Amino acid sequence: MTLPAEASSTAAAASAAAPAASSSAAAAAPSTAASARTEYRPAEPVDLLATLAPLRRGAYDPTFRVEGRAVWRVTRTPHGVATLHLEQRTDAVVATAWGSGAEWAVASVPALLGRDDDWSALDVSAHPVLVEARRRRPGLRLTRTGIVWESLVPAILEQKVTSGEAQRAWRTLVRRHGERAPGPAPDGMRACPPASVVRRIPSWELHRAGVTPQRAATLMRAAAAADGLERTIAHAGHAAEARLRTVLGIGVWTAAETLQRSHGDPDRPSVGDAHLPAAVGWVLAGRVVDDDGMLELLAPWAGQRQRVMRLVEATGIRPPRRGPRFAPPVHRSR
Repeated sequence: MTLPAEASSTAAAASAAAPAASSSAAAAAPSTAASARTEYRPAEPVDLLATLAPLRRGAYDPTFRVEGRAVWRVTRTPHGVATLHLEQRTDAVVATAWGSGAEWAVASVPALLGRDDDWSALDVSAHPVLVEARRRRPGLRLTRTGIVWESLVPAILEQKVTSGEAQRAWRTLVRRHGERAPGPAPDGMRACPPASVVRRIPSWELHRAGVTPQRAATLMRAAAAADGLERTIAHAGHAAEARLRTVLGIGVWTAAETLQRSHGDPDRPSVGDAHLPAAVGWVLAGRVVDDDGMLELLAPWAGQRQRVMRLVEATGIRPPRRGPRFAPPVHRSR
């Protein structure tokens, strides 16, 4: 059964009818029988790829894969790991999931695709470039994963380094310590390692992955507090941010980058980012600004500033690059 603007799931019966496999074969290849399925028909347009884009940490992210109009995503739910396949149709998104967390994953699809993200009160009419971005991306929504840890880890790894360095560290940690994706996921897909596993990663291995001592220490402190941080899902806005920032090393930027994804926070711009203030200033005022200037420009949209940030990104407009390129350090031989 399919419900408008909602998701329905059904347990797959194919596994019961399949012939029994040997224990060694079962260990070698996960079952391809779907554990749950949903067909989500949103009341408003949803652009699958644009909405989920913030969850992708580079082109080779082991937890995220794009195939045409479909997305593969591996997530660690409260009930275990799940592989989620989402396929964009004309008026629906078809989701199929595998693994112990499959039922939770399909139940979370509406929130993941922005069902509760209401743009109706957002007025950008004073900025034609934003009006055009919204016209071209009517299905852009703020995603909400409902999971803090898998957004917090890459945010910590991204602190004060280039995107290439952060993405390499993320790939290394997930490939070495993440659980293999259940079901017929593309080769190499894995889940973000849980906090219990991260706590046991030796410092030398983090160093070889390109994680500096300061970020490594923050990661370990976050892993120790992971259970409590997950409970911030029950809170929003300043309350959730305040709880995250009780962990030494998690500041306003890291909290914002996490809450934008885990909570779908509509008013949490990434203050302290190396590039976003310049982009916001260039699009909204035709000049490069700093963090204070960015917040001043975003002030008319208090309560919806992250939606405006997503529109700024969707314009594709960036200020001219004048600074020298930064060469990241090589850690393999150290």
